[in-house]
Amino acid sequence: MACRNGHLDVTKYLLEKCRANIEQVGSVAFDGETIEGAPPLWCAAAAGHLNIVKTLLLFKASVNSTTKTNSTPLRAACFDGHFQIAKYLIEHGADIEIANKHGHTCLMIACYKGHFEIAKYLLECGANLNRKSLKGNTALHDCAESGSLDILKMLLQHGAVIDVDASGVSPLLSAAVTGNPEIVEFFIEEFQCPKEDKVNAVELLGATYLDKKRDMIMALECWHRAMKLRYEDPDCPLVKPEIASPMTAYIGSSEFRTFAQLEELVDDPDEMRMQALLVRERILGPRHPDTTYYVRYRGAAYADNGNFDRCIQLWMYALRIQQEELEPLSPMTQSSFLSFVELFSYMMSEAWTRSRSNSIISFNHMLYVFQRVLHEIEAGLKMPHEKKQQDVFHRTLIIAMHLVGLMCQLQSELNGNDLELKQAVYRLVRLNARARNGWTPLHLACFKDSSLIGRYPVCTFPSPQVVDLLLEVGACPNAVDFSHNTPLHVAAMNKPCAESIFKALLEHGAHLDLCNYERKTPLQLVQSTDTASSDIYPLRYLNLQCLCAQVIRMHEIPYKGLMHKKLEAFLDAH
Repeated sequence: MACRNGHLDVTKYLLEKCRANIEQVGSVAFDGETIEGAPPLWCAAAAGHLNIVKTLLLFKASVNSTTKTNSTPLRAACFDGHFQIAKYLIEHGADIEIANKHGHTCLMIACYKGHFEIAKYLLECGANLNRKSLKGNTALHDCAESGSLDILKMLLQHGAVIDVDASGVSPLLSAAVTGNPEIVEFFIEEFQCPKEDKVNAVELLGATYLDKKRDMIMALECWHRAMKLRYEDPDCPLVKPEIASPMTAYIGSSEFRTFAQLEELVDDPDEMRMQALLVRERILGPRHPDTTYYVRYRGAAYADNGNFDRCIQLWMYALRIQQEELEPLSPMTQSSFLSFVELFSYMMSEAWTRSRSNSIISFNHMLYVFQRVLHEIEAGLKMPHEKKQQDVFHRTLIIAMHLVGLMCQLQSELNGNDLELKQAVYRLVRLNARARNGWTPLHLACFKDSSLIGRYPVCTFPSPQVVDLLLEVGACPNAVDFSHNTPLHVAAMNKPCAESIFKALLEHGAHLDLCNYERKTPLQLVQSTDTASSDIYPLRYLNLQCLCAQVIRMHEIPYKGLMHKKLEAFLDAH
């Protein structure tokens, strides 16, 4: 903290008098973001304190020490444009080619942030200007995305190679995607780009003007210019490809292919917005993150205007693309699931506030999304353990529980035709998916903190409806987590304890006297809460088998190898 905040005297005192570990890492905040595992030298470099950087190096601090994301002090200086610090670090042995966990080098971040002087110095020091990140982008892509035209020209003068990234996107298209017309014009005017590349860039720039900058006039101008480029050579026109079947999500729209069709868009702003989505998907492809991002963005805009059906239609299309193109447990797919949950919750609350007799939400829409979540969970279970992102998997399970909770609220409107709901929830139970701490869906349904899902409240847990449904379709009331807690233990941990849930579990065969690894039973836990359950009579739920097991364990009577394995497991649990 002394290095982060520029306190040189404190820094020296801690090093000289207190013998502080000069490589001790910690968490520091920069621009609202928490950096984990930051060593003191990284903190001083990021904050721009040259005198402290010099002092730390004098005390033999490691010049290439990194944070948890593999960011070096040099990268930190390059990020915020501290040229003198970057120069001093390089002069004292900093490695200019150490990339962070995403494969982004110091040169890339200097280009992206527009720090010309640092980029120039890194090139003079021999930085690899054609190196690629994990997603295949180069420093040229970073310049194109950020609009750093002067640095881009300098890179080209030093021999930078124009290449495509992992999505097949060139720096020219990167500039069009992010809305940097100066760089688009530079590439078109200064380089012998293929006509198709020029046309795609101009059309994509038009889509960006419309969706990102809300400028319909400039969008139409770009598309008109692109049409002229297509037909400037009458003998060899570049005809726009025709999509065989217009996509339902885009209200049956097809891309304009003639000047007349383009002119008709002037009077139809909504059709223009669909054109932007079609253009982006054709040029960037479904795998590019911007394709689904803007489909979801447009859906959100419809929702803001109360057109929920159009929103759901677009979001379902985006979700299908994500699950087809992205790896299981992608944070982008999870974000889509969360958006659906929050939208469904909002729609149901709107129905209530308007005093409608029926909800305006379709149960089939909700069931479809829940089945997509189950597909994601199933795919995640098949992933190798080292590749599985446990936090994402845990959160996906939480989202699934909220969808079950929302569907339970609609159960009364199904008039007994809830077989599809029960089949879907049964499928979830059969998957035997476990959350971060080994919790089953029934554990999650019993715990208060499962309510915490995003920025907006959705379902409240523990939920009697969800617990009843899970038990009805066969969830095991005595399943244990990594600490040997049953759902009954979890229910007892809530303060206050939800008596209805506690009793529901007991009625379905949950054992009141099973011990967790701390040798605590649910009965002991519930009796220790602020509002002990006075209506729970232990003898009503304890059978002779349980009492016998307690006596054997209490008197430490040997039983291993003397009885059936199932009985041994029963005794072990007690």
